[in-house]
Parts: sequence; C-alpha cells; structure tokens
Amino acid sequence: MAKKIFVIDTSVYLSDFNSIFKFDNNDIIVPIKVLEEIDKHKKRQDGVGVNARNFIRIMDSLREKGDLKKGIRIDKGKGILKVVSFDMVKNYKDLGFPSELSMSVPDHMILATALLMKKENPRRKVLLVSRDINMRVISDSIGIPSQDYVISQVVENPDMLYGGFEVVTVDDQLIEQHYAGEEVTISSELAYSQKIRLYPNQFLMLQSSSNNKKTALVRFRQYDKPLRKVTEKRDLSWGVHPRNKEQNFAYDLLFDENIPLVTLIGKAGSGKTLIAIAAGLEQTLGIDNNKYNKIVVSRPVQPMGKDIGFLPGSMHDKMMPWLMPIQDNMEYILGHDKVMFKSYLEKGQIQIEALTYIRGRSISNAFMIIDEAQNLTAHEVKTIITRVGENTKIILTGDIEQIDNVYTNETNNGLAYAIEKFKYSSLAGHITFLKGERSKLATEASKIL
Repeated sequence: MAKKIFVIDTSVYLSDFNSIFKFDNNDIIVPIKVLEEIDKHKKRQDGVGVNARNFIRIMDSLREKGDLKKGIRIDKGKGILKVVSFDMVKNYKDLGFPSELSMSVPDHMILATALLMKKENPRRKVLLVSRDINMRVISDSIGIPSQDYVISQVVENPDMLYGGFEVVTVDDQLIEQHYAGEEVTISSELAYSQKIRLYPNQFLMLQSSSNNKKTALVRFRQYDKPLRKVTEKRDLSWGVHPRNKEQNFAYDLLFDENIPLVTLIGKAGSGKTLIAIAAGLEQTLGIDNNKYNKIVVSRPVQPMGKDIGFLPGSMHDKMMPWLMPIQDNMEYILGHDKVMFKSYLEKGQIQIEALTYIRGRSISNAFMIIDEAQNLTAHEVKTIITRVGENTKIILTGDIEQIDNVYTNETNNGLAYAIEKFKYSSLAGHITFLKGERSKLATEASKIL
C-alpha cells in the first residue's frame, strides 16, 4: 500500500508543535505559506506562541539534515518532509483551482498546494489535515479529502469528565454510625460491587439500601480510611453562604489546608467564582482568619466576540477589563464598597496578575484564583500550577461549555486536563456545580439557549 501524502495546515502546528512526528511513515508537505503564517505567531505570549516557536525550532533542526525543498527523512521509521512553494505563474492555471477562491487568502494558497500535490502524485492519496472546519469543507469540495487533527483528549466526551460526586448505597447501620459520630469506612469491594471507582477527596452521598431518603454527605479519602464529615454550611465575614450541596462541597475543599489545588466547574451563574472569592477573602482578610497574605487573581485574555484591541496604561490597567467579573464579585461581597476594594489593591492584599508573566515565578503564601481556566491549554495549566510555592492554594474555575480559545475544546482544554490528571491525588479536590444561583433568568437561559 502506497504511503499517503499529508498536507498539514497552520492550525495543526499551532495546536501541537510535535504533530509533525505523528503521521507514522507517511510523507508530510509543509506549504511555504504555512511557515509564513507560523512566523506571525512566534512572538505571542501564550500557548499558541509557544507552539509556534517550538515548531520553528523543530524545522530548524530538520533543516540541518538536508535540503527541505528536496525532502528529508523526519526520523527513523518516519516519512519524508518537504517544504513546497506554490508558483502561481507555473501552477495556478493548470490545476483547475476555483476562480472564486482568491490567492490573496493564505488558506487558499495552502489548498492550492494540496491540489498541486495531487496532480504531481496521481497514484498516491493526498489528504489535507486542518483544525479549521471551513477549510476542510472547501478542501473536500475541490477534490482533496480532508481530516481533522485530534489533539490528545483527556476524556472521550464531556459527560465522562470527573464530577467529584458519587452516590453509594450502604446499609442503614453505616449511616446511623456516621450520625452517631463513629468512624465509618468504604471498602473497595463495596465500590466494585456497585461498579464505581472512588478517588481521593471525592464527595459521597451515602444512601440507605432500605430507604433512599435516608442519606449522609461525606468526603472520601481512601479505601478503609474513615470518611470525612463535610463541613457544615457556614456564613463568612461578609454574609456569603452556600446555597446548595455543591457549593457546600466547594467550601469544604476551599477551607481544607491539606488541599492546595481545587478545581470548580459549572454553568454560568452557578456561583463557582463567587464561592472561591468569598473563601479567599475570608482566609486572607477575615477578622479571625489570616492564613494567606494575599489574594492573587488572574484569567486568560481570551475575548468573547471581537477583540477590542490593545489597551493603554500599566499592566494592572490592561488586566482590569478582563477581570471585571472578579471585581464585580468582590465588590458584591464587600457590599459594593469600591473604596475598600481599592484600598486592598493599594496595600497589595488583592493582586491582579497577568498569566503572560507567570513563568519563572514562585508564588507563596497566597490564595490564587484563575478564572475562566477552560480557555487555557494543558501546557499553560502545567506552567501555572508549577508556580505554586509554600502555603499557596490555587483554585481553577471555569465552564467547559463556554470556550473562546479556538485551539481547545471541551475534551482537551487545560481545566479538564487538570481535573482528570489530579483526580488521583490527595492534594487536589474537585466539584462540578449543577445548579444556577445567579438569578432565575440566568438559570433558565443556561438551560434553553
């Protein structure tokens, strides 16, 4: 069977710079227009920029092996890589490329290169690989089969993402022992018999086998270790309190000093960010609780809709528009006292940070909140979490159904990555918020729109 020829679009390399090594022994064509587009992204201070720079380094190392124009062996057991320039004077007229597609558009130049490869290799299958849906549609319409490039997914679909909560059926006696203050445990045999797997710091509803209304809420630690009683609902210094069991579970994690990483996901208006901020304020600025020296807040700078362009002023000034949701929550908790909020900022007790400059830092004695973490890549999440120093708690919040980063999706974004990878660790805890609490309208909108 003849080896295939893959023409790889820019979007693939900007998503995974190592993708060049993942096409077995098939040949790879890099249109020279792709290199030009990659170059435009190399100075970006985000995951896309990292991928662009790493891909350029890989191409530079391959260049040393031979002539990229003639083709070089990618690696042992791999195919040939060739950089192809599309000569409009020589190639355009003979290809039958649709006149409606302007050659001033980079994507069209890449498509034309794929069409040229098909013409020059009539006995081999030529495919376009792109993460751009429209480009794949156009490619198929001009006679070039296309396929998506699937980045490594942490789960097969969003519904399989770890939720942090499970129902376990137990004997009445176990629930009675729990309420009597006795230590109770869950065995691996019991979990196996109910076809469930339990993870450290997972919340459980113990449900009576004889009466399903008889329940108890606990936190699992590990098999044959006593179950932990969930912290009772409590009011904080500013009057914020949990409104449902998921929010109460979140409080339990947020106030546990033995859990330095907490991940919270939920639909818009479920209270995940408000709960995190309230817990941070209580443990940083509370009257009787000063466990942390400061609250550090940040979020990815991914716009919803059209970007408003560059913002003037200092780094703090540039970040504030992106952090308005966090500021709104803080002002709400503080009774809309803008003076108090400004005072905390000036004293450094509340700090606004740009994720762009977090590499190389070590953040200690802080309550750190990363909002909208679903817009981060797995690499970016790793970079952030590895910055955590002594006595720092980091909280990642987000909604995997509201992703603005074109290079991630519900199954491979950084937040989902952190949730799935850390579910085995006793240093982390997670809960998925199921109920909206912002308003009746917001809750209804999240369901029907």
